Amino acid sequence: PVGDAQNQFHVGYYIFALIFVVFDIETVFLAPWALALINLDPALRMFAFLEMVVFLAILVVGLVYAWKKGVLHWT
Repeated sequence: PVGDAQNQFHVGYYIFALIFVVFDIETVFLAPWALALINLDPALRMFAFLEMVVFLAILVVGLVYAWKKGVLHWT
């Protein structure tokens, strides 16, 4: 090999990849939850639904924060 083996990347790529992984893991949690929600009794179903709303709200707050900080801007 010729040249330097280490390349420097802009830190924005790493942050963008980390945000992608967070939302990818969200879908991993969301799909089985949606399938399991069908078989629950109504009281437990409402509790599980509210818990998922809280989970999604936390993720949306994080996304809005990242958006406001300019992390998702590619310049």
